[in-house]
Amino acid sequence: MLKIQKYAAIDIGSNAIRLLISNIVEEKNQPTRFKKSSLVRVPVRLGADVFIKEEISETNVERMLKTMQAFKLLMETHGVVKYKACATSAMREANNGKEVAKLIKKKTGIKIDIIEGEEEAAIIAATDLQSYIDNNKNYLYVDVGGGSTEFSVIVKGEKIASRSFKIGTVRLLNDMVKKEAWQELEQWIKTQTSEYNKIEVIGSGGNINKIFKISGKAIGKPLSYFYLTSYYNMLQTYSYEERISILDLNQDRADVIIPASRIYLSAMKWSGAKDIYVPKIGLSDGIIKSMYNDTVSSHTKLK
Repeated sequence: MLKIQKYAAIDIGSNAIRLLISNIVEEKNQPTRFKKSSLVRVPVRLGADVFIKEEISETNVERMLKTMQAFKLLMETHGVVKYKACATSAMREANNGKEVAKLIKKKTGIKIDIIEGEEEAAIIAATDLQSYIDNNKNYLYVDVGGGSTEFSVIVKGEKIASRSFKIGTVRLLNDMVKKEAWQELEQWIKTQTSEYNKIEVIGSGGNINKIFKISGKAIGKPLSYFYLTSYYNMLQTYSYEERISILDLNQDRADVIIPASRIYLSAMKWSGAKDIYVPKIGLSDGIIKSMYNDTVSSHTKLK
């Protein structure tokens, strides 16, 4: 007997808001399959407000409302039975974050859970990450966002350390990351990885996904430190406008891709990793998986 249900995850990040709708396919004597049905990304850059003015602007509140209204309609037309909306560092740090969440609940019926960095890392870890991991290898998992980056050290298939740092692409663009924050991150990575002779990096986030796609590498093959360094250096020879017109990057990707590359390269350098694997997973995938496994609360009614 085949059973198919649709779950939805909303990821309210510092750089963009995403809606992922997945088919949960259950079949007797077969492992449950999670198949992406629809993915919508809206570049509402909340971090540009919050990291400078410490609150979400009226303009972006209005954009959020319209986005959530659209997402609600999409979930209804897809027949979604369970959903969860998670907001990360931008709404977490906004003085009016809770107020905006209440307004969205009142206007759209969508409940937003503002989560801490550690919970974000735990949800991401609930993804299909295990299927990409070789239990004989050691990894540093790096998920780069607009406001923060989550790091996890995975040894023989087990997560042994995890931490969230307020170093993200939008924050870096606005020159809001102090030298001390980089030094603290460097020390943490070196301390957590120094005892392992060989370690590899697993990268997630829209920017590394884009770089991997551009590379033309086969799925499952890594990007080398040399390749990523060369791409990073090449990006900096183009202006923002040229990255859009010549490199064909979206306007909300053309600026953040440089600081994102810097974070990944720093993680590779400080851990001694020569390769970075890009499995194309993230918070949205983790939310879907966590809802299915009942490790997080979910919301079933779209009012």
